[in-house]
Amino acid sequence: MTMVWRWAVGGIAVTLLVAAAVLVVGGDDEPASGPLPEPPPPAAAAAEIPEPPQASEATREEKRFRRYDRDRNASISRDEYLRSRRQSFDRFDTNRDGVLSFAEYAVKQNARFDEADADRSGELTAVEFEKTRTVQAPAKPKADCTCPD
Repeated sequence: MTMVWRWAVGGIAVTLLVAAAVLVVGGDDEPASGPLPEPPPPAAAAAEIPEPPQASEATREEKRFRRYDRDRNASISRDEYLRSRRQSFDRFDTNRDGVLSFAEYAVKQNARFDEADADRSGELTAVEFEKTRTVQAPAKPKADCTCPD
């Protein structure tokens, strides 16, 4: 008898849960009265999509100006302007005499030659010369920024 009682209570509980779900969800399957609204015209829909922001030339120049203006005094001195060139010069001027000789300028090429000259003969064979080839990365394709009118 207790087994039947449990089944009866379980059946009533399930029925109440289903009824509650129907009331909560709404159970209103009738369509809304009145005509459907008109879809927006295509031109209006396209006008609502904003264009992505573009960096202006002024913004690029402002960033470039800030990179050069190391002391942040809103002006660029000759020393600030030539700083990157001076750093490149100093990298090549290995004996720090303030004069850039051809040997100092060609230090990378001399090192490349020495590395390729496996037999230390002072001359490169065809096989050794192949080791001096510079491998360049493929050029990035330019984006097509032309837009149809």
